[in-house]
Amino acid sequence: MDKRTKGSAKELRLLVVGSSGLSHLQLTNAILGREEFSKDLIGISSSIKKVGELAARSVAVVNGPNIYDKNISHAKRKMELRRSKCLCIPGPHAFLVAYDMEKISQNDIKTPRLLKKRFGGKCLNHCMILLTCEGHVDRAVVENRVKKSDWYLRELIETYGGRFHVFSKNWRDRSHDRELLRKIELMVASLGGGCFSSRTFRKAERSVKKEEKRLRKKRAEEIERTWNKMEKKYIAEELCFQKDTFIANVGAEIRAKAEIDNDWLRTSLARGLGTGVVVGAVVGALFGSIEGPGGMVLYGIIGGAVGGSAGGTAQVAIEHMEDKVAPPIGLNFNSIFINRFFAAPHT
Repeated sequence: MDKRTKGSAKELRLLVVGSSGLSHLQLTNAILGREEFSKDLIGISSSIKKVGELAARSVAVVNGPNIYDKNISHAKRKMELRRSKCLCIPGPHAFLVAYDMEKISQNDIKTPRLLKKRFGGKCLNHCMILLTCEGHVDRAVVENRVKKSDWYLRELIETYGGRFHVFSKNWRDRSHDRELLRKIELMVASLGGGCFSSRTFRKAERSVKKEEKRLRKKRAEEIERTWNKMEKKYIAEELCFQKDTFIANVGAEIRAKAEIDNDWLRTSLARGLGTGVVVGAVVGALFGSIEGPGGMVLYGIIGGAVGGSAGGTAQVAIEHMEDKVAPPIGLNFNSIFINRFFAAPHT
């Protein structure tokens, strides 16, 4: 059963959803007030988390591939859905569903049903529509259009409880930041002040914490050596400060790694790999049947290898990505320790 997690948080976790196009990437740029995603970008194939501020409130914004992206396999889509949940544990305070106001499609109309399927039946209570417009935003004109002209847009907004906000594609326009933040905070407050949660979000949280524990244990000796070096170099208050900063760096680094690679994600990938092998083998065998039983065996083996290689490539990418997570920019502890600590070869 879906439920809302009680308790307020200093950082707002926002899960941005797009059905097609670049609206959800433009929205992230608008929220953070910087160009995280280039206007020339066609789309993204992996779930990504960016942090920053919206009207002086700390926010973490999670983007994933478009819901209707045809260039992503079912297995990849499923894994990225899981990853997006891991990136905003214990759950998002708000789902921001982005649409290009001039390009509402039939798929967009179906988005609410797909959201409930992927995130849980109660997720629409935590949703707000974000409509993107080109150039200067005349809110009175837009709201009048929504209420009186475009019935399909009005029905879509009503599906989300009537909650919507209009934003400009120009991320440099910061004039409506406070209004957007106010709308999000009011929605969160009306739902008890907590974040959305469900069975799969709780599973994501357990998987991330389990991976954090594994990574801490794996690096325990290195952490102890670093602490010993600090104790020889610093004393009293300076030592406490350096240790606290080091712990914060280590914790943030381990959390970042655990969010993008853990048992739950590896299980999803392994299933995709297995499916690739089976499907590849079947297709290969069918193709080889033209040349008789021998061809079925030969092409079946080749097809299985090709199908499995797709999953293998993805696993290599994940392992490589684990080594590319950078320490948080805001923390300036001795970089030599941090770089040595996290550049250690895998055993």
